[in-house]
Amino acid sequence: MSILSQLAVPVIAAPMAGGPSTPRLVEAVARVGGLGFLAGGVLPAEKFTPQLGEVDPAAGTWGVNLFARQNPYHSLGQIRDVARMLEPYFAERGLERPRVSEVDYDYGWDGKFAAVLDAARAGRGPAVVSCTFGRFTLEETAALHEAGLEAWVTVTHERDAVAAARAGADALVVQGPEAGGHRGTWTVETLPDLRPLSALVAAVAEVTDLPLVAAGGLTTPRRVARALTWPGVAAVACGSAFLLAEEAGTSAANRQLLAAGKAETETTRAFSGRHARGLETAFTRAHRELPPSYPQLNMMQKPLRGEPEFAYCLAGENYRDAKAAPAGEIVKYLSGADGADRGTVDDGRSDDGA
Repeated sequence: MSILSQLAVPVIAAPMAGGPSTPRLVEAVARVGGLGFLAGGVLPAEKFTPQLGEVDPAAGTWGVNLFARQNPYHSLGQIRDVARMLEPYFAERGLERPRVSEVDYDYGWDGKFAAVLDAARAGRGPAVVSCTFGRFTLEETAALHEAGLEAWVTVTHERDAVAAARAGADALVVQGPEAGGHRGTWTVETLPDLRPLSALVAAVAEVTDLPLVAAGGLTTPRRVARALTWPGVAAVACGSAFLLAEEAGTSAANRQLLAAGKAETETTRAFSGRHARGLETAFTRAHRELPPSYPQLNMMQKPLRGEPEFAYCLAGENYRDAKAAPAGEIVKYLSGADGADRGTVDDGRSDDGA
């Protein structure tokens, strides 16, 4: 029996790398019957591994997300061009010019994957491991299954769904363009599919019988209820809806930006060098079309992040629906368990939208 079929509440707190996903958030979602995820993507193994031990096994079912290995760039020429583009911003602030640093294109995969397996074998690990920016190999899927773990894969196109299914995935997280954060394309060069989540889910359901998790823009009970009627969908993943949760590790600066609700969102490489949706800034508006440069661009911009022009607040297009409340209450709200009228909540969109 799959984990999805065992959930008391078909609501998942999507993994949000960079701080928002915390062990406390994972526990709070699990305690009310949902599924929380630790975000291991950008964390080095030495910081990620202790988090595995901070989640109370008695809380309930939870998962871990990892970023798949990325192929190194054949040439760093375009990234050096981006660094030169940034030089005037640094010079204006009296900062040393940005440099293109060495990066770990594996995201510490081996160490984190081994840590998850060790935790599972010790009886204190997750029930699910999901992969973003790629898929597990057949060998890795077998290792997860041997440890009693399910393997989920994020897909943004039906061709990825077919490949993930062939590699033994147990479920697919179908991420639409409405989602906040990085788009889960399998290469940094890939242009994201722009079909709305409902259409993307329908296309994926045509090519696989695997259970699907719909992700992207699902921030109200009505949107959640509607997504659960789509073909193949067994649960929904909500990220932006939890950004203001009491247990989330969202920074104070980003909480202020989100609560203010003044900025529109856009999808661009200007946030990090890889397509991502977040709150637009003066910099992203001026540089919407940048070449693939992830994760180098993100690293180069760190000295500038404290300024509004370079704020880094990734969020979905419906982020204004986020509530500052305990995560358990947010799960109950999204599922309609708190008495919210799932059929009459006005989400400002047609019934075909995500």
